[in-house]
Amino acid sequence: MAGEWRSSSRVAAAADAASCCFVLAMLLVMAVGSLAGAGEVRGPRLLAMRPCEEIYVVGEGETLHSISARCGDPYILERNPHVHDSDDVFPGLVIRITPPLAGTNHPDDHK
Repeated sequence: MAGEWRSSSRVAAAADAASCCFVLAMLLVMAVGSLAGAGEVRGPRLLAMRPCEEIYVVGEGETLHSISARCGDPYILERNPHVHDSDDVFPGLVIRITPPLAGTNHPDDHK
């Protein structure tokens, strides 16, 4: 009987050690994975970092208002006759933007 108890005790100890090693390995994999993705920019942060060029492609979740505010062009709707309504905006839509130069007035402000 004593031999059976020692054998099952060793099996339980080995199983506990294996479980502990598995948990530590999984924690290490998760930590390395989160560090690898730390420099990636996705979603709304990526949209906020996009440059405001004269030819602009609308991204997912963007509106004319959000583009106008970020790019500094309040006349987007007037410059894009193919957009009939400010609600008529969808990802992939190509629009013209004229962002103001730093420290100057908007070119169309004096018209």
